[in-house]
Amino acid sequence: MRARKGAARAQARKRMKRASKGYYGPHHHVRKNMKDAQLRAGQHAYDGRKMRKRDMRSLWIVRITAALTGKEVNYSTLLNGLKKANIQINRKMLSDLAIRDPGAFDKVVEAARAALQR
Repeated sequence: MRARKGAARAQARKRMKRASKGYYGPHHHVRKNMKDAQLRAGQHAYDGRKMRKRDMRSLWIVRITAALTGKEVNYSTLLNGLKKANIQINRKMLSDLAIRDPGAFDKVVEAARAALQR
């Protein structure tokens, strides 16, 4: 009988087993299920990396909107004013400014409001 990928096959199985460690049920010891579980896990991980970016952007927008309450300007008006005032600041930094330095955030809002009234 000829050898059929003896060592390579064993190492592939060992690699697959290591990657599926901790999976529930047959997903951690049946070869076909291990492979399927790993493919699915990889896809979820990929999707999750994309979703995290969307979630963070949503969070920044919510924080900016919350910081704008009582300032008689809403989020979309603020961004329009910033664009007209040629103030280039991204949502992440704007959100951080609103949390850490409300005084500076107020100045940015005033600059945006002034640009809209011109």
